[in-house]
Amino acid sequence: MMRAIVLGAEGPVLAEAPVPEAGGAQVRVRVQACALNRADLYMAEGRRHGDTGGRGTVLGLEWAGVVDAVGPDVPAHIHVGKRVMGSGRGAFADYAVADWGRVLPMPDSILDPAMAATLPIALQTMHDALVTHGRLQAGQSLLVHGASTAVGLMALQIARYMKAGWVGGSSTNAGKRQRLPDWGADLAVDPTAPDWVQQVLDATGGAGADVVVDMLAGPVFNATLAATAIEGRIVNVGRLAGRTANFDFDLHALRRVHYSGVTFRTRTAEQVRQITAHMLRDLGAALDAGQLRLPVDRSFALAQGAQALAYMQTNRHFGKIILRVA
Repeated sequence: MMRAIVLGAEGPVLAEAPVPEAGGAQVRVRVQACALNRADLYMAEGRRHGDTGGRGTVLGLEWAGVVDAVGPDVPAHIHVGKRVMGSGRGAFADYAVADWGRVLPMPDSILDPAMAATLPIALQTMHDALVTHGRLQAGQSLLVHGASTAVGLMALQIARYMKAGWVGGSSTNAGKRQRLPDWGADLAVDPTAPDWVQQVLDATGGAGADVVVDMLAGPVFNATLAATAIEGRIVNVGRLAGRTANFDFDLHALRRVHYSGVTFRTRTAEQVRQITAHMLRDLGAALDAGQLRLPVDRSFALAQGAQALAYMQTNRHFGKIILRVA
């Protein structure tokens, strides 16, 4: 048996759970640290109301540690004893299992597993959004909506590494906006301010952003269309401002904007393997050199998983919240 944060009758609790087995193409990791993601809140809240999963489900999506066991179909470059980081369900525990395509090598430049645990989901998500779907090229302008989130901070850094031109970010929190230039933003705007679109247009010579990575959506979206360059690309990653809203089809047509949405929830294992491989191809050198990182806002012990999730719910953090396991 192992320790794990599971869904109890009243929410997340520390409990004993069976140690998972690694079969087929799976890797089992002895977890040293976990990172919280907003999806963890949605999963815990949804399951509490019976929407998905059930009691006893091990929570968590992101971890770092050491490979403990591998299934017979795992490639040889992932082996017992290897330091790794990755994503997959059941992360908030002493042991976690994931498909090998979700497992990344822990860079030698990272000595603390807690720092490694902050990276996998942000790297995979933002490379897929910026490069594969956003088709960001050197010199092009980028707006990151929700830039003070962990994935948003990673988007700013990837854009700088890829030699983007102007880079802007948005946050509704004034204190967090002040910190965005330290992570690569030329301009930080408040998406609730009436003049934020004009600020973006002024900063881009009237053109608007070539690429927008959007973690907001909702009622902000029509303004986002207006802040996007003609024939620009908007990639929807999150819905922090709302899942539905009125859509200005005429403005969309006038701007001739290419709009796409991304999520890992409908990806096959093979598709995730390709996303990971493409990300490592383009960003592996930057990872090895320690050029891509995320700040740790606060650390908790594994037994404090419920407190860590409650802290995330307050939305006061900047960067990642960590559970230290070993």
